[in-house]
Amino acid sequence: MRRRFTLFAAVIAAFLNSLAAAQPSPASLPLPALVNRLTWGATPHEVARARKLGAEAYIQAQLHPAASAPLPPEVQRWIEELSISQQSAQDALIETRAHQLSVRRMADGPQKVAALKSDRRIARARESETVERAIWLALYSPNQLQEQMTWFWTNHFSIFARKGNIGAVLDDFDMRTVRPRALGKFRDLLEATMRSPAMLLYLDNQANRADSGNENYARELMELHTLGVNGGYTQKDVQELARILTGLGVSYSKQPPRMDSSLRAQVVQDGAFLFNPANHDYGDKVLLGHRIKGQGLAEVDEAADILARHPATARHISLKLAQYFVADRPPEALVDTMSKVFQASDGDIAQTLQAMFRSPAFAESLETGKFKDPVHYLYSALRLAYEALPPVSNVSAVKAWLTRMGQPLYGRVTPDGYPVAQSDWSGSGQMTIRFDVARQIATRPQTFYRSKNRKGTTALPPMPRLLDIALGTGLFSDLSPNTRKVIDQVESDHDSNTYLLASPEFMRR
Repeated sequence: MRRRFTLFAAVIAAFLNSLAAAQPSPASLPLPALVNRLTWGATPHEVARARKLGAEAYIQAQLHPAASAPLPPEVQRWIEELSISQQSAQDALIETRAHQLSVRRMADGPQKVAALKSDRRIARARESETVERAIWLALYSPNQLQEQMTWFWTNHFSIFARKGNIGAVLDDFDMRTVRPRALGKFRDLLEATMRSPAMLLYLDNQANRADSGNENYARELMELHTLGVNGGYTQKDVQELARILTGLGVSYSKQPPRMDSSLRAQVVQDGAFLFNPANHDYGDKVLLGHRIKGQGLAEVDEAADILARHPATARHISLKLAQYFVADRPPEALVDTMSKVFQASDGDIAQTLQAMFRSPAFAESLETGKFKDPVHYLYSALRLAYEALPPVSNVSAVKAWLTRMGQPLYGRVTPDGYPVAQSDWSGSGQMTIRFDVARQIATRPQTFYRSKNRKGTTALPPMPRLLDIALGTGLFSDLSPNTRKVIDQVESDHDSNTYLLASPEFMRR
């Protein structure tokens, strides 16, 4: 199957070059708006960086980020101090399981009751730290598009962290499964998620065995992760894919499971991931018209090829990317173009994004703006307001606001991920909360600089008037006369900054 796709190689360059020739030049795009769309929020420093590089070079730097992204020294140190930076997900899962088994063996009584309350303490702590690290990287990594795409994919391959022991291995999903592949080949990302302990636990594939099948993961893999709800698959395809996925699960031990010697060589352990051949259905399968010979874990690789390279997957992924970056209802022509690039480039995410960034629809969207969901709103407000201040140390406050706004990271219970349309986040209740967070960011920055883990509060210089530091950058050149009048009428910098962060214009990116 791989050989067939090499035939595309000769035409990819010509196709993309002809496509680019008909599209707007990046140099013609409004730079502050471009930076705002590619990052978690434009700042004067980031706009200056983009202007120094030029629009095309800036886009390419974001599409092809450096392997190591320097962080502020304090942020790097805080991340290194986290337990997820010191203990592997495999060891954490083993420790969690051992603790749970020891509690089960305890005699009933007050001690057991107390132990049950702390039963998932490791998973909860690691979940919290994974979110903290993600927030710090979103706020301070120079690889801003990679961070946005990491959030996009973790939302696309959505996982609810509070289910069972998932929190123990969540950091592995975030940092080692998604982030390194966020701008690579979709097929590689898909296969990595299919071997992710967090995903396998969340969608119950641990219970999917030859003698007792579970179709939950197979169904979501087709409906949400690849083909889409109208992707042309049948219930029989779901059943066949579930058979292919039998035996994929997690290991609570570093020792391979005991089994018949004829199967022992087929055991695959990679951290907490386990392929147990004793639980696999070795019968032949037919998936989407493709016959797959029963051969163990290699079937999963073949299924990943079929799903990742299906035309319905190209369209489903292209539509979601266009909805995220361009418009809630993107033009059909844009989705068609992106789908063709996705297929011609064998699912290259960066090339698909580049085709989108060069499109007339993307250029037009920079003029009209794209409504921010809560995570975009909060990150962009913090990046702008505190750029001249030390790095935010109390990311627990950031987590609390995301929860209050209804979009906590890894907090979506259902596997469909959070919606990104304006209609989902523009209600009066949401706007009231956004005014509250704008006021806290502008008037009480100390809230974001306290921490239970570090003594005291960081000494902060006065926060500048944000409109003043944006002069000459092109930021906020689109403020309406009414918004500017309201801001100009207030005397204090605190009020000025509050109204700017709560303005209708700041709600768009």
